[in-house]
Amino acid sequence: MLNITSISKGLVIDHIKPGLGLKIFKYLKLDEADFTVALIINAISEKHGRKDIIKIENKIDIDLAMLGFLDPNITVNIIEDEVIIDKINLTLPDTVENIIECKNPRCITAEERDITHKFVLINRDKGLYKCQYCDQIYS
Repeated sequence: MLNITSISKGLVIDHIKPGLGLKIFKYLKLDEADFTVALIINAISEKHGRKDIIKIENKIDIDLAMLGFLDPNITVNIIEDEVIIDKINLTLPDTVENIIECKNPRCITAEERDITHKFVLINRDKGLYKCQYCDQIYS
């Protein structure tokens, strides 16, 4: 039996789609952390069958838009004294910046290096985004 203790103060990123936990772990640079972190892969989930979970024994700033873009079903639990004091249910963000890049070779972002890659959500049900500069669709 695997036993992972609860955390006293920090964050739990829960309900991550199976297989996506390692990508989020690396994106948040948790492999460089000097505090306790746990990545649990393929945990049993009553709702979804399987899920990944990340436990962080520290309060850190995380990019909720990035997490919502990667998986809008993620829940972020904020822990104090081993009790959940806040639960944040993520959704697809209305805009994303520098998370994805435009694939249109004629887009200004392909020519100019210092331009922020900005995408606007155009269809929430299908998860479609449009490049703010050239209207290239990203799904």
